[in-house]
Amino acid sequence: MLSRTILKQDLAVKLFPQNSNTNAAMQFLRKEIKFSKELSNKLNSLTRNNRAHYYTHKELEVILEHFCISQEEFEMLK
Repeated sequence: MLSRTILKQDLAVKLFPQNSNTNAAMQFLRKEIKFSKELSNKLNSLTRNNRAHYYTHKELEVILEHFCISQEEFEMLK
């Protein structure tokens, strides 16, 4: 079971561990969302507050689905 929320920076670091810098990982995540119309549209339909510093569990599910990562794989990421 996924947690209720996850900080955007924590998600970015988990998805892009090759970046030693949190800001660089955040830039990669933002670019991926921006350039994927399908992902962007899905997140926009779920998001209540674009300025929030976290993703809800529903938003996280959509992002993990986009990256083809299961919940179990996500929990094993560092």
